[in-house]
Amino acid sequence: MTARNLWPHQAETLAKMGNVLYDMSDPGTGKTLVQLVNYERRSSPGRALVLCPKTLMQSAWGNDIEHHKLPFSYVTAYAKNREAAFRSGADMVITNIDAAVTLAKDPSLLKGFDHLIIDEITAYKHRTSARSKAVAKIRKQFKYRYGMSGTPNPNSVTELHHQILLLDDGKRLGTSFTAFRNNTQVAEQIGPLAAHVRWTDMPGKQDVVYYMLRDITVRHAFEDVMTQVPANHRNYKDFELTNAALKVYKQLEAECILAISNTAITAVHAAALRTKLLQVCSGAVYTDTGDYAVVDGHRYTLIADLIDETDHSVVFFNWRHQRDLLSKEFDSRGYSYAVLDGNTPDALRIEIVRRFQNGEYKTLLMHPKTGAHGLTLTRGTLCVVASPIYEADLLKQMIHRIYRGGQTQVTNTVLVRVSGTVEKLVYERLEDKTERMDLFLELAAQRGRA
Repeated sequence: MTARNLWPHQAETLAKMGNVLYDMSDPGTGKTLVQLVNYERRSSPGRALVLCPKTLMQSAWGNDIEHHKLPFSYVTAYAKNREAAFRSGADMVITNIDAAVTLAKDPSLLKGFDHLIIDEITAYKHRTSARSKAVAKIRKQFKYRYGMSGTPNPNSVTELHHQILLLDDGKRLGTSFTAFRNNTQVAEQIGPLAAHVRWTDMPGKQDVVYYMLRDITVRHAFEDVMTQVPANHRNYKDFELTNAALKVYKQLEAECILAISNTAITAVHAAALRTKLLQVCSGAVYTDTGDYAVVDGHRYTLIADLIDETDHSVVFFNWRHQRDLLSKEFDSRGYSYAVLDGNTPDALRIEIVRRFQNGEYKTLLMHPKTGAHGLTLTRGTLCVVASPIYEADLLKQMIHRIYRGGQTQVTNTVLVRVSGTVEKLVYERLEDKTERMDLFLELAAQRGRA
């Protein structure tokens, strides 16, 4: 496939791209290339700014420009070369999500730009964050604005408000978040203080919102359009804690139940207790100083056994001790592997992805915040989730690192959990969120075709 030979669903998206568009298509459906071809076809475009997760700057955007031999220049702008990159005159500057803060402080860097592409625009869903405020400040510099995310609002329809504001200046959902929330959610008092309020979406409001966005959104489900990609099979791998670890778990569980029975408990306290239970399940307990004590390493033997069964795989971990214990297990088995997390240097991230795709690693050990979005890791056929996560959108993104366009083999996703513990409950809640998110996305697709 070349830039002039798009898949039918990509051509459909391209045809809908006016000055504003939010592409909500699933991960792995080729959203990046559509944006690049859209920029290429402009008769006299200004310069383009791409804001994306750091890991994707070269591995997704830069590599796609080079692979498809697109006729415009680009530069990747990291902190060390950011000012020089923006003043280089390159047609397209690709930089990371948080660079928006720098750009808001020095708008002169945006001279000549009229084209904004935000990859994983959900990074700006919280209107009060510094980077969200920064993008809001610079957005009117751009005549053309495009957002991309396969998981636009996993928790609530209100998460769409600031994302859409960045694209259309509030024409469809208004400029006031508070007014939007009051029209789409209902408040429930859940504690004695005024701040103890839980907001939940009103029934049917997601349908109304997507109807309002139908002219600037497009949605393609992976299974509907990528029919040439072999199936991904998803299952759980259960195991039991050792007696010693189970004793620790039961003691913490009793403390948790006692605390929750106290009506004065805060959500923060309850979440901390739940996190402690999850840590015990995952094999270690952390102290207040950040150190950890290992209570059970069986999970990591099990994960390595799963990896033994396939040539190339990716493993997602949550905590530092998981990275350490898995690395130790991989070393003992002589695996060729690499770690991709927040400590991995920028240049090395690009090299790790290249080497994995060349078949040089048996497995990649990745943190979701670093490796879940955008990376193409189709050399792998197994995705292992080492322990539960809370974010349904991240889980979906993780699966689509191997299950995406270009994959030629059947793939498997294995979610590891301890039987009879809080891990099962977290996964059940995660499944509920995934189903709700899928409902939102189905509505988006229906309204986009209306």
